Amino acid sequence: MVSEAVIRVRGLKTQFGTQVVHEDLDLDVQRGEILGVVGGSGTGKSVLMRAILGLLSPHAGSVDVLGETVTGRRDPVKLRRRTGVLFQDGALFSSLTVLENVEVPLKEHFPELSAQLRGDLARLRLRLVGLAPGTGAKLPSELSGGMRKRAGLARALAMDPELLFLDEPTAGLDPIGAADFDELLKTLQQALGLTVFLITHDLDTLYAICDRIAVLGKGRILTVGTREEVEDFDDDWIRDYFHGPRARSARAAQRRGGD
Repeated sequence: MVSEAVIRVRGLKTQFGTQVVHEDLDLDVQRGEILGVVGGSGTGKSVLMRAILGLLSPHAGSVDVLGETVTGRRDPVKLRRRTGVLFQDGALFSSLTVLENVEVPLKEHFPELSAQLRGDLARLRLRLVGLAPGTGAKLPSELSGGMRKRAGLARALAMDPELLFLDEPTAGLDPIGAADFDELLKTLQQALGLTVFLITHDLDTLYAICDRIAVLGKGRILTVGTREEVEDFDDDWIRDYFHGPRARSARAAQRRGGD
């Protein structure tokens, strides 16, 4: 059975001034998968995500998301209703309570909702990500790093999206907190039928929950495939990254988890 590409990037070129970040980049993301996106510092992982989301205009190429062309659209409102985004550290509004943060996209896209219904939907999302009922009344500054990540995830899920974008979701978490977040994300992806575009440097995350891995380098996608396929790709950075001591530890942890 042929998989459906819900994100299709062709010939993408992005640059800032004279600095070219991507050149002739192609990538497909298949419906229902968790795609892990990795690459060295400065390879443009977050820039690629922003181009896919329509938050920046590439210099060349095309981006299609859920059957709609993103490039050249001035206000892709319908597309934003079908996607959720978790930026680093949750990117919550510091002056709003956690519940009010989760309500923000609902207010923006569905202003006709009553305050009661909006609050009920937001509280449901908070429960969905494993936060206690009283968390909604707190400010982001009163939460731990892991709780802020979960609150940000709840906001990303507020619109019941088909696509979920995450930028380094486990950065700054201790190993136990990171593993718990990975398990939560995999559970939600399976339960809600999400397609996930996941930028990460965390090898444990790549080995534990990603269906495929895309490696950015030299301005393009060097390779994309299963973990085993990527590990076998002939490239110095990939060899160092996927065959070093941290990768061996991640593989061992995955084997123990599967026993």
